[in-house]
Amino acid sequence: MQPVSVWQWSPWGLLLCLLCSSCLGSPSPSMAPEKRAESQGLRFRLAGFPRKPFEGRVEIQRAGEWGTICDDDFTLQAAHVLCRELGFTEATGWTHSAKYGPGTGRIWLDNLSCSGTEKSVTECASRGWGNSDCTHDEDAGVICKDQRLPGFSDFNVIEVEHNLQVEEVRLRAAVGRGRRSLPVTEGLVEVKLPDGWSQVCEKGWSAHNSHVVCGMLGFPSEKRVNTAFYRKLRKRAAKASARRSKPLGRLLAQRQQHSFGLHGVACVGTEAHLSLCSLEFYRANDTARCPGGAPAVVSCVPGPLYAASSGQKKQRQPKPQGEALVRLKGGAHPGEGRVEVLKAGTWGTVCDRKWDLLAASVVCRELGFGSAREALSGARMGQGMGAIHLSEVQCSGQEPSLWKCPHKNITAEDCSHSRDAGVRCNLPYTGVETKIRLSGGRSQHEGRVEVQIGGPGPLRWGLICGDDWGTLEAMVACRQLGLGYANHGLQETWYWDSGNVTEVVMSGVRCTGTELSLDQCAHHSTHIACKRTGTHFTAGVICSETASDLLLHSALVQETAYIEDRPLHMLYCAAEENCLARSARSANWPYGHRRLLRFSSQIHNLGRADFRPKAGRHSWVWHECHGHYHSMDIFTHYDILTPNGTKVAEGHKASFCLEDTECQEDVSKRYECANFGEQGITVGCWDLYRHDIDCQWIDITDVKPGNYILQVVINPNFEVAESDFTNNAMKCNCKYDGHRIWVHNCHIGDALSEEANRKFERYPGQTSNQII
Repeated sequence: MQPVSVWQWSPWGLLLCLLCSSCLGSPSPSMAPEKRAESQGLRFRLAGFPRKPFEGRVEIQRAGEWGTICDDDFTLQAAHVLCRELGFTEATGWTHSAKYGPGTGRIWLDNLSCSGTEKSVTECASRGWGNSDCTHDEDAGVICKDQRLPGFSDFNVIEVEHNLQVEEVRLRAAVGRGRRSLPVTEGLVEVKLPDGWSQVCEKGWSAHNSHVVCGMLGFPSEKRVNTAFYRKLRKRAAKASARRSKPLGRLLAQRQQHSFGLHGVACVGTEAHLSLCSLEFYRANDTARCPGGAPAVVSCVPGPLYAASSGQKKQRQPKPQGEALVRLKGGAHPGEGRVEVLKAGTWGTVCDRKWDLLAASVVCRELGFGSAREALSGARMGQGMGAIHLSEVQCSGQEPSLWKCPHKNITAEDCSHSRDAGVRCNLPYTGVETKIRLSGGRSQHEGRVEVQIGGPGPLRWGLICGDDWGTLEAMVACRQLGLGYANHGLQETWYWDSGNVTEVVMSGVRCTGTELSLDQCAHHSTHIACKRTGTHFTAGVICSETASDLLLHSALVQETAYIEDRPLHMLYCAAEENCLARSARSANWPYGHRRLLRFSSQIHNLGRADFRPKAGRHSWVWHECHGHYHSMDIFTHYDILTPNGTKVAEGHKASFCLEDTECQEDVSKRYECANFGEQGITVGCWDLYRHDIDCQWIDITDVKPGNYILQVVINPNFEVAESDFTNNAMKCNCKYDGHRIWVHNCHIGDALSEEANRKFERYPGQTSNQII
């Protein structure tokens, strides 16, 4: 059984530091540096992409202006000081030459020289504040150890800090032997005190106490315990001991003797941790502990994701009442992400004003997890797009839904997506990470996938057949390992040593991408079928804590859609790239024309890592006719569908030039296709394919008049990993009369509620494919 991990806690206070203000534009050159630099008034943050939460470009705010540090003379000792300023224990490395992208504003420090023991960067030698001969292409970055300093509060993580009286909590099953199913949902409550694990006296134990314990262990609610069963169990144990010989009886009695360390627990029920409840501890010299009592027993109700593995009966799970009103997006692990709520059939985000652990815990329990481990502000889980529905949410912690909490309805001017709220929830321990491992990789985040299987015989490790192994399967493997997302799913791993494991024990793995472990994916259970044999052709992964997330600006498609009759003599290059319907092959070239549905598409990257083509530039394909490189064969699919889903026309767009067309104010462009430049879409930027470029169309020459659905799918073959594939498809209503076309009601596939999507499918006039 795995105890929950906890953070430092403070008495009854929620410490919230607001998100740092946006980067300013470059001011005028600094005057002579100040002689006396105070550490007070300085703020530090990590920025840039792609990166993990404990690494990035170092930025300092001084006198209200954010700036960077030049990498000249930068050392690991300076990185140690800066990591401590950022709230981490130490540095594990540093970077130069703007690895995380160039910053903006001033370069505050240059030739920074530290011994590593300084309490503040102001104690280090430098050229002086604002005195630098560097450019932002020389910005320094740090890689910190992912371990926080005690008592340090991150500027966009809201957590309770407390001198922990109870370090951890766990349930110990009182019955059953052998391999028990996980998670454990019922058992004796045990708490970890400074001198070890102890039990809790049941006297005065309440349902509120159970609610807090279950929340810490990742369960949304508790249920009553059959106390009569445990009384009978104790009586049977006592009788069995009495029937034994005296020495054996004394031995059993010693084994059954309870070790109480805590009593008088009084929780309100909304606490995020047991240490926040009123507690009484037994003194070391207490001779009689919990007289006449027994250990407290708690029984928890698992959420829907964990009910099957815990053996809970389906009827015990409360039936969902209607459609979900809250969801999480952008998280690398289960139970974490950006909070989105449903309003008037449309999903939107929550502003982080007054966001705290009470509100976050309401979200977590509503979604079938435990209480909140962290409440996140400042778009820590990526920025959303579209509406912001709620602000200043103030929950008591007892509400069944976030919508039941007092809140403020806001307009777009009141808050921005840079302040989107997020959560990290407590999860049950399932042990799935112990049944998978990576081998042969250069780091713990990559390698050949090995799984543990066992039947009647002993458990053993084996490999997975690489046939059909792809991004979705790799995403599940990385999630099961607790390593976040999958950068790549590899079908050949000849460059990684397999060690002593050579047997292929799993094949035919097919995942939807949402499973918690590979066992939940479809796969060959007994008969292993692998086209290519040998350890060189087994499955491998490269995992990452961050991933991109592409989203199409659907309103722009609707605004720019029109029909063009384009002469054939202007379509030779498009025909070469297969951008026309099949009937174009038999056309009377170069005479005649093709009818094209044209529109612009603007593709945003809202994730936490840049979107990069899977193939390296060495394998990009040059197209002489259009004079550009293809870094992905198919970047988008365009389809015209009948109301019943039959495809009547299609198009596709190769990623001939993935680049940053425009970016948010505080984000710099990184990718430009000119001169064989790198291709990609930076986080916070978007790539615009204008309506007037080749192949940005669907050839509808052969489409009859009628009512249709226009569908656009980004990254349709899952070639590049994303944090969320459900928002990659866009749908629109279309009405075509043979001369004109009307495109309306364009929306992302998951942007509307299920009911709104059903109404979309029943759009009046779509029951017939002919104009009325």
